[in-house]
Amino acid sequence: MKYLKNILCVILVTFMVFSCKQSQEARRPISHTSGSFMKKSAERNKKLIATEEEQIDSLIKSNPKVKYMASTKGYWYTYVVQNDIDTITPKKGDVAFFNYELKDLKGNVIYSEVELKPQTYAVDKQNVMTGIREGIKLMHKNEKVIFLFPSHIAYGYHGDDKKIGPNQPLVCTVTLHNFISEVAFKKEIQLRESGVLTPVSNEAPKTQTKLVNKIKDTLTN
Repeated sequence: MKYLKNILCVILVTFMVFSCKQSQEARRPISHTSGSFMKKSAERNKKLIATEEEQIDSLIKSNPKVKYMASTKGYWYTYVVQNDIDTITPKKGDVAFFNYELKDLKGNVIYSEVELKPQTYAVDKQNVMTGIREGIKLMHKNEKVIFLFPSHIAYGYHGDDKKIGPNQPLVCTVTLHNFISEVAFKKEIQLRESGVLTPVSNEAPKTQTKLVNKIKDTLTN
């Protein structure tokens, strides 16, 4: 009788362990970082980039009189106004002053220069669209350049939650008015704060006030 009870106990324990194991395995979450998932995601991204590049290529071919150059950073650009005299371009440690406009590939204005207002930008120290961050570093003072940005260096798959949709390539026209060193910029700020009416980088003081304060905080941090 005692032997039979021992056998029953062993069977019961084995059944409980097996049931527990099954329950644990059933609750195991599906891993989205699996090789299969990552591979499919990479393939989707490649197809998306290829589709956007085809759209941009069609735009370039639609007007053969305009010569676009391909950048190693993944965008295309053409000069509207080119400065052949200056050789220096903005770099980290400079403050750039520019205007820009955004359109879709059909030429519809998404954001005008008036809406976006004059920009004061600490090069490589502030969060701006990747395309602008890279593109502005190839420009000379007083140049105007049209950039064609695929979505992955524009606003990506999120868009801007306003006028720019997910995965939307953009036509971006940038006018770089000037750029100066952070040291020179800080001196101009001191002149303004001391009461000397010296507009920063020849921009209207009222227009620049908020931007100056913002970039001042950036350079202080």
